[in-house]
Amino acid sequence: MLYYKKDFHNNIDAPSVFSIHKRKKEKNDMANAKKYDDLTFTDDFMFCKVMTTNPELCHELLELILGKKVGAFTRLDQQKPIEMTADGKGIRFDVYSEDDSGIVYDCEMQTSKKDNLPKRTRYYQGMIDLNLLERGADYKELKKSYVIFICPFDQFQEGSHKYTFENQCKEIPELVLGDESTKIFLCAGGHADDVSDEMKDFLNWLTTGQTGNSQFVNKLENAVLKAKKHEEWKVEYMTLLMRDNEMMEKGRNDMLFSLVQDGTLSLEIAATKAEMPVEKFAKAMKEAGYFIRELP
Repeated sequence: MLYYKKDFHNNIDAPSVFSIHKRKKEKNDMANAKKYDDLTFTDDFMFCKVMTTNPELCHELLELILGKKVGAFTRLDQQKPIEMTADGKGIRFDVYSEDDSGIVYDCEMQTSKKDNLPKRTRYYQGMIDLNLLERGADYKELKKSYVIFICPFDQFQEGSHKYTFENQCKEIPELVLGDESTKIFLCAGGHADDVSDEMKDFLNWLTTGQTGNSQFVNKLENAVLKAKKHEEWKVEYMTLLMRDNEMMEKGRNDMLFSLVQDGTLSLEIAATKAEMPVEKFAKAMKEAGYFIRELP
């Protein structure tokens, strides 16, 4: 059953899910999207560009996180897409890399605190393994891998800066499974003395923008400033914003077209919700392959 409510903006009956208030909010969200010059390292676009065009910085960051040497990169990709089936849910890794010993690293920037982040690491790990198998690897040849989430907040609220998870036996804690998969949450906002001063400077920079005394953080800051002067990347960023906006518009319109076609919504109300003249909306609906139900 579809419930209706009186739309207080235009005093017309319409499905509440398509209120003009919501549509205007979505438009305002797009208008208020972050300008390229205002991007920071924690923004996906900037994070990916800085890391993949400065492999030495990406390499240094991984070594800082893991606390050990990392082999030379044999591949370093930004927004690497993995789509296992035509109708399955795909994934895009922020910064995906492999070193000369075959170890896989997926480094993700996560700015929104969500309860499902731990399960996302599980999904990401599964997609990495499936991708390796798709390339012809046997189970025994699955590579050692790290899924790393960088968070400008404390995901687990335990006061630590770094949370490392590996599979081990519950009954015998010292017995590790040995599947060579590791998930790491690197979190700002911790108070424990569990990481180096350089790591603390890095995490503090994510939330405050202050570089501190770390040479590495200063190099990252300079890389971000340099990236902001890159005109081609600025155009690319704006193009992506426009594409995302067009996809949102298409999704909303397709939903309205479908409701009109099945008789749930009148053509006039749908056109109002789309903020389009009725004639223009009807033409767009037909061009999209929908038909308009004739009134009895």
